[in-house]
Amino acid sequence: MDRREFLKLSGLASGYAMIPAFLKPLETYGAGPSGREASGKKKLVMIQFLGGNDGLNTVIPYNNDVYYKLRRNIGIKKDQVIALDQELGLNPAMTALKELYDQGYVSVINNVGYPNPDRSHFRSMDIWQSASSSTDYLSTGWLGRYLDSECQWPYEAIEIDNNLSLAMKGKKRSGIATKNARQLFEETKAPYFETVAAYVKPEMLDDDNLGYLYKTMLDTTSSAKYIFETQKTYHNTAEYPDTSFAKELKTVATFINSGLGTSVYYVNLTGFDTHVGQLNRQESLLKQYSEGVAAFVKDLKSTHAFEDTLIVTFSEFGRRVEENASGGTDHGTASNLFVIGGNLKKKGIFNSGPDLLNLADGDLKHHIDFRQVYATVLDNWLKADSVGILGERFVNLGFV
Repeated sequence: MDRREFLKLSGLASGYAMIPAFLKPLETYGAGPSGREASGKKKLVMIQFLGGNDGLNTVIPYNNDVYYKLRRNIGIKKDQVIALDQELGLNPAMTALKELYDQGYVSVINNVGYPNPDRSHFRSMDIWQSASSSTDYLSTGWLGRYLDSECQWPYEAIEIDNNLSLAMKGKKRSGIATKNARQLFEETKAPYFETVAAYVKPEMLDDDNLGYLYKTMLDTTSSAKYIFETQKTYHNTAEYPDTSFAKELKTVATFINSGLGTSVYYVNLTGFDTHVGQLNRQESLLKQYSEGVAAFVKDLKSTHAFEDTLIVTFSEFGRRVEENASGGTDHGTASNLFVIGGNLKKKGIFNSGPDLLNLADGDLKHHIDFRQVYATVLDNWLKADSVGILGERFVNLGFV
């Protein structure tokens, strides 16, 4: 059985495992750093809008006649837009984000994409998560490679989900996927691998595949115990909206405020594939996002953890500029993203908005490669080697 098949069958890819008895004596390093060591550590929270968010109805060029000409039915009316400057404004559902913007906590980066864009959800998502070019296919994610090069423990990257995204998978080490620390801890005690453990002998650990697998099992179990024991030390009483997304952010806040030694968190908000009836659906999602993030920031500020936390929100692509016949938009290319933090060096509108008179086959042209965003986060925030992780040097944007 090869490594991939074993991971698939065992459930290790989702972060659940059990340690064979003969490996128990090796479990001496799973305590993790103390709360004091973890405090002050920079945290990155990645939020992905799954489905391809329509950036033009998120950050709206409300004084551009071309926008209203091409979006006669779904264009956001000028008197509804939350103005940011004389050219761009937020979707009316994003009042909570505007409050953060006014406090200097938000940077809006426009026209983000990559050369030769792919409109497939799966392929474009792989490109964003692996940080590859559109012609390269990588089996590891950019945050997984960060784990490989800069981190010691799987719990240093946690995705609030039951499955681990490609972004969090490295060659030597991958992150942990969990929505519930107690459930993860209990799962590691279940007899998933009783039969396998009875078969494996200690000398088999020298084998490349088995050695890797059992090391992964050990790391996962140690991490699950550490996450569970650490998060119990903090009781989160902050108020959040009653949405699944907000509850996931509350879980992240609990982890951060408890002093968990995690560098990277990953959260998804799904439903942005708005081919039909876009207006109400997107506004509902953007309201969930804005209110959830606002509560999250307030929670972190109460413990002074916000100043060490950076939030980056992106989607795998934007939508086409012109609306379709179903009151929606089809798959496009470049879009905007949000960077949120208390230590931004360039606040507000980071760069000029979309040029609607200079399109490529009806799509926005990208002016900023998304890997420039990643490189800036890696170099300036996480203090990591962006060239080694991304495979080449990208121009630093200097927003942190």
